[in-house]
Amino acid sequence: MQLNMTFKSTIASCSNCNLRELCLPTSLSSADIQRLEAVFSSRLRIPQGGLLFSSGTPFTALYNIRSGFFKTCVSLEDGREQVTGFQMAGEIIGLDGIVNEYHNCNAVALEDAEVCVMPYAEIERLSQELPELQRHMHKIMSGEIVRENAVMMLLGSMSAEERLAAFLLNLVKRLRARGFSSSELLLRMTREEIGSYLGLTLNTVSRVFSKFREKGIVNVKQRYVQILKIDELELIYDSQSYNE
Repeated sequence: MQLNMTFKSTIASCSNCNLRELCLPTSLSSADIQRLEAVFSSRLRIPQGGLLFSSGTPFTALYNIRSGFFKTCVSLEDGREQVTGFQMAGEIIGLDGIVNEYHNCNAVALEDAEVCVMPYAEIERLSQELPELQRHMHKIMSGEIVRENAVMMLLGSMSAEERLAAFLLNLVKRLRARGFSSSELLLRMTREEIGSYLGLTLNTVSRVFSKFREKGIVNVKQRYVQILKIDELELIYDSQSYNE
C-alpha cells in the first residue's frame, strides 16, 4: 500500500483536552494527569490518506485519536483490501500490536487527523503505579474484544439491511458520546469501504441505502446521512425477519 506517511509532531496537554474523559480514567488527580502529560506529551498530525502505522512495523505505542477519522485494514492475498474497523476522536488505536509486538494491519487517516502518542512501555510502568490507569486500559481492551465479537456476529448471521442498520446505529452512539448530533452523520468512509467492513458489495450497500431512503428512514446526499426514523433502524437491527 503506497500512501503518504508524512506527519508533523507537536506537544500534547491532557489537562485542557476536551476528550480527556474518553481516553483517561475520570478519577485521576491533577497530579496524576501531570505525570501522564510528562510521558504522553507528543502528538502526530497525519494527513488524509497517510499511514499512522502499517502491517509488520514494530509496535511501540498506542495512539489516542484527538481529531479526525481512521480506518484499519489488511491486504488480502489477491490484492484486495479488507477494512477491519473505523476509529474516531477519543478512541485508542494500535491495540493490535500488543500480542506479537508488531502491527498486523494498516491504520489510514480518512481525513486530516491528530493523535497523542502513548509509548506502551510507559503505559505498563505507569499502570503499576496508577491502578485507575490499569483498570482503564483493561476496559479499553475488553471493549475491543466485544467489538470484534459483534463484527463476527454481524458478518455471520445478519442480513444486509441489519448490517447497515447496525453500522449506522453504532456510529450515532459513538458520535453522540462526543457531543455530536444523534441524527446527522457525515460519513468519512466511502460506500466501498463500508461494504468491505460489513462483508457487502458496493452495489449492495448502495441498494440498502436506497431502500432505507425510499422507506423514509434516512435522507442521503453523497456522504451526508440524516437519520429520520432512528426507531425504524433499531427495529431493523433487532429483527431477524426484515425482508420486505
